[in-house]
Amino acid sequence: MAATLAAATFAAPASAAQRPADTTDVRLITFNDLHGNLEPPSGSSGRVTLADGTTVDAGGAAYLATHVKQLESEVKNSLVLSAGDNVGASPVSSALFHDEPTIDFLNDLGVQASVVGNHEFDEGYRELQRVQFGGCHPTDGCQFRDRYTGARFPMLGSNVTFDNGLPALLPFTVKFSGGQPIGIIGATLEDLPSVVSAEAIQGLEFGDEVEAINRTSGWLDRLGVKAQIVLLHQGDNSEGGPDDCQVDGGPASQIAKGASASVDAIFSAHSHMQYNCQIADPAGNPRPVIQGLSYGRLLSVVDLKIDKRTRDVVRASTVAHNEVVTRDVTPDPAAAALVEEAVTKAEPIANEQIGAITGDLKAAGGESGESSLGDVIADAQLEATSANGAQIAITNPGGIRADFTYASSPAGEGDGVVTYGEAFTVQPFANIMQTITLTGENLKNVLEQQWTASGTRILQISSTLHYTYSASAPIGSKVSDITVDGTPVDPAATYRVSVNNFLAGGGDGFTEFTKGTDLAGGPVDLDALIAYFGAHSPIAPPAADRITVVA
Repeated sequence: MAATLAAATFAAPASAAQRPADTTDVRLITFNDLHGNLEPPSGSSGRVTLADGTTVDAGGAAYLATHVKQLESEVKNSLVLSAGDNVGASPVSSALFHDEPTIDFLNDLGVQASVVGNHEFDEGYRELQRVQFGGCHPTDGCQFRDRYTGARFPMLGSNVTFDNGLPALLPFTVKFSGGQPIGIIGATLEDLPSVVSAEAIQGLEFGDEVEAINRTSGWLDRLGVKAQIVLLHQGDNSEGGPDDCQVDGGPASQIAKGASASVDAIFSAHSHMQYNCQIADPAGNPRPVIQGLSYGRLLSVVDLKIDKRTRDVVRASTVAHNEVVTRDVTPDPAAAALVEEAVTKAEPIANEQIGAITGDLKAAGGESGESSLGDVIADAQLEATSANGAQIAITNPGGIRADFTYASSPAGEGDGVVTYGEAFTVQPFANIMQTITLTGENLKNVLEQQWTASGTRILQISSTLHYTYSASAPIGSKVSDITVDGTPVDPAATYRVSVNNFLAGGGDGFTEFTKGTDLAGGPVDLDALIAYFGAHSPIAPPAADRITVVA
């Protein structure tokens, strides 16, 4: 049972010395990065790797609901929370309806609070507000159900402000569980502008996570709210099983080390990893920092004991674990019915054939980072923008969300058949193509920006562009032998380059694209892909010989 904060100060009542019965047990049940996966995800996206290396099928809204209810039944006082990316980059059964089915599911699940992830901004701040507060989509209306009433839980963001400094989202909420107030702080990644199109977050700013958490924690301290947790949409990379702590010491760990000692647990997200760590706060006291993969495959569970006298968490008694959302339980009937409703309503569009392939088109790149699917998508975007004088097309690997597989899917459409739903899953962001003019020097700089101190992102390129890179050369000097249509690139010459609006705005750190001039608009990336399949099917996997890597 839970109730929401009213404006008040929570003073601890006077009491005798603490006895064992003078604590309240509270269970926090959290998931992250659901991305609208109502149906059980397939392939590796639907499996959890355990500590011994074995895998188990996991995920699916109806199974998730069953596991949540079981966990709630074990502890009288429980809160269900989300660490963000509930929506966005979703399968077609949710995305076709602007993720309204997913929000309806989360409402039914009893989610009490969520932080915003980067994908909550995919369709812009105004759409995020509609998802939060309800109302039909301004263009498509209410297609899933006759009415859409919005999320019955707050979407938090303590470090999200308008460019005038005013808060754009609630920084925190307070929930009562077992009579105890629990402060819930939301913070999303500071570098969100690098992974969301510039138009989607125009007028917004994203501040330092630690500064925002500590400022908000101070407010809660002054309100007398001693039990505090953070929903953090930022993560580390990791290895190991669900309850191992083999993290790389990345952003989540660094934020955890700096976040106020008043915070008793941190639920992490964004990196789609699994870990269960104890990281010391600035006062030297360990606290859980935990993440549960993605797509509803794990539930991160933190059990707190709250002192009834001080209303603070007895930190030494905190227990955390990641619970696998196995599929060996009875699916929750209400959740299963909602999923079936969404799937059934999406089927007429999702199952429409748009083309065919002769073999698998994979999103993952080979040694050079070039992928067969990336090649096809870039070629499709080049063809779709030819009227703009495009000579080259370049797309970001993060925008390619799935493979096209030759084998028939469970829908039974037949080997080699490509459906609208499959294409939507591959390109779900509705990014708009733009053609810009870059110099040869700009183009070289773009390609060099694929390597940074924090990692490598290999752009996918059309068949008109070829280059070589040295794996051992220093960052900034890796690329050579760039050609366009077989002719070496002249640093002073100009070239018409098609990219999506995310890259055009400098997304993923490719800031050189923002120097482009003479912008001309084009179609949505998904429409470009569908048109290409219509014109060229069956499509064979390309040779993936556009990028050459040398030692």
